[in-house]
Amino acid sequence: MTAATMTAWVRAVLLSVLLGMGALGAHAADNDAAAQVAREATQPSNNAPVWRAVNEPTEHTSTIKSPEAGVLIQAGGHEWSLFRNGVITVYGGWLLSLALAGVALFFAARGPIKLKEARSGKLVKRFTLVERYSHWAVAITFIALAITGVFIMWGRYFLLPIIGGNLYGPLLFAFKNIHNLVGPLFTISLIVMFVVYVRDNMPNGDDIKWLLSFGKRPAHRFNGGEKLWFWAGVTGLGIVVSWTGWVLNSTVPGIDHFTRDTMQLANIIHGIGSTLFVLMSIGHIYIGSIGTEGAYDGMSSGYVDESWAKEHHSLWLDDVHAGGDHRGKRSA
Repeated sequence: MTAATMTAWVRAVLLSVLLGMGALGAHAADNDAAAQVAREATQPSNNAPVWRAVNEPTEHTSTIKSPEAGVLIQAGGHEWSLFRNGVITVYGGWLLSLALAGVALFFAARGPIKLKEARSGKLVKRFTLVERYSHWAVAITFIALAITGVFIMWGRYFLLPIIGGNLYGPLLFAFKNIHNLVGPLFTISLIVMFVVYVRDNMPNGDDIKWLLSFGKRPAHRFNGGEKLWFWAGVTGLGIVVSWTGWVLNSTVPGIDHFTRDTMQLANIIHGIGSTLFVLMSIGHIYIGSIGTEGAYDGMSSGYVDESWAKEHHSLWLDDVHAGGDHRGKRSA
């Protein structure tokens, strides 16, 4: 058999295959058309097959060159919406409301925790300017994110009915942009604060004893509760909300696009982490401000009264009196 004869046979086989596939496709199309005509006669306006095809996760043709551009409807979006609006919004809203109400009732019933001894008038240096500024940078950016985040998550439930959509829309747009702009500043502030404070927040056995005694044992510069807040709140939840926030802003270096599944997962984790972060911060802010007499002095001026230091951080005060610096450490 010559080469020309072989080529002719190959062409004939390929043509037969293509004609067969075309016939099958035409037959399938005819069947689909006939089925649609029959369905219209018995079930008018029944577009279920069309919507089943639309909801398929397979990607179709699109002129937009980005991930999932050909997927018209993503099935996971419905589950994401139900979880965000039915779990995080509801339970998170109740938890925050109860926490704020609990703190307010506690303060109204008891007031601030007073010092057992009167203020001595002798001041002890507790924080340097760098330590205070790094703390305030985190605090200010965190409060801005918390306030705008609350309006983004729950504003339509308590604010929209009061001010109406014409004002609520632009206001929410402004809050969203503030949230997105402040987020990176919060991350940078967290990193600086971690570097500044981590050396004095390393856990040890005294911290466990302090926690088991519910704060009745003496403490060094930072007690077990403050270290728990530093590691679980500032560091742990700070990483969670920062990373997911960068994903939601699509500003992660080296990644141009995220799939909808990724964005939905990041949104869920961001919502849960942020709610827990705010819940923990309520206790920290209360204790460090109006909840404990003298606690705010250290972060406002850098100095605390010796009576306060003796009552709350006696081991640290002993180290300072023994020749230590403001951290209670002696220079080598």
